[in-house]
Amino acid sequence: MDAVALKARRKRRDLFLQGLLVVSVALVIWVAVSTAQTKLTELNMASGFGFLERATGWAYSFSLIDRSIDDSYSRTLLIGFMNTLFLGLICIVLSTILGFAIGTARDARQLGFNAFATVYIQLFRNLPLILQLVFWYAVLIHMPGPRQAFSLGDAVFLSNRGLMLPALNVSPGVVLALFAGLVLLGVVIFRLKSLHFLQKLGLWLIAGFVLTLGVASIFAPADASIFSIPAQKGLRFQGGLTVSIELVAMILAITLYGSAYIAEVVRGGLHEVPSGLTEAGKALGLSSRSIWFHIKMPMALRTIMPPLGNQWIFIMKATTLGVAIGFSDLFYIVSTSITQSGQTLELMGLLMLSFLLINYSLAQIVNFINARLALKGH
Repeated sequence: MDAVALKARRKRRDLFLQGLLVVSVALVIWVAVSTAQTKLTELNMASGFGFLERATGWAYSFSLIDRSIDDSYSRTLLIGFMNTLFLGLICIVLSTILGFAIGTARDARQLGFNAFATVYIQLFRNLPLILQLVFWYAVLIHMPGPRQAFSLGDAVFLSNRGLMLPALNVSPGVVLALFAGLVLLGVVIFRLKSLHFLQKLGLWLIAGFVLTLGVASIFAPADASIFSIPAQKGLRFQGGLTVSIELVAMILAITLYGSAYIAEVVRGGLHEVPSGLTEAGKALGLSSRSIWFHIKMPMALRTIMPPLGNQWIFIMKATTLGVAIGFSDLFYIVSTSITQSGQTLELMGLLMLSFLLINYSLAQIVNFINARLALKGH
């Protein structure tokens, strides 16, 4: 009976302490908000989110949707959010692919592959990201003009105007619907229990490619091809997709920097695989490729995923460096909006909430993958 009473007393004490903590935090927040409102009133500064409906009156370099100087702050912030998410996802995918390739080469027995991977990692990991970003931006803006643009098969062009790529000859709405379809396809495929993770990834890539071609063939104009190829017309290019210099520099710098860190994560994961497993594979007559795909990498992924998730979150945060070269990501949009509107607290709150939402979602994706890769007891 005494043990039961003691347990109940401890429970009441814990509840009291938790309630006291909640009240204390709420009191601190209330005092901070009240103080901020008082100071803003003394400085004759308006507070609240009513400014979101006002027109910005200024332009910026990049947007995934139509934009104009008459857009409201709410639409402009949405465009910045989309730009940040778009850039972050591209850099995460490219950094992961390149990082796995470099990390595998770093683990290879061949001296040439190992030396190249080591130099790559030491070079890009030890130079500050902002320095790499400014360097690549300076290189790109000094590229030749459109008439002397570097060409790859007369389909891809690189000049000081940007990178011109072939694109699907469909409307932006169809592209968004296709993206949603690829996400849904990935959810369905990765829920299959009969396939390994790498097999699911390969199946998703193949099925996604087929789905993309199918959608493009259905919704492309009847008198046009599936793809729109850029072509030089005087001092500019027509058709295709134009990627701005700022976006190319951001993707290049963040991908090279992030992949160097991911490569070390992959190398560490591969080294954690017990050598007895690979020796058993060799004893069974498996090739080096089969051992890597069916033994080393599936086992290493359980070690790789937690630090890899941290690198994904870091890459998403690194998009804020776009303000250094004028790329219109969310941080750049918020910084300019603060200067124009003076709504510092509201805009900083929206910025923090946006990154909290993005990074929390990434963390949940990593947790889901970890759960799928975990060894199941029978």
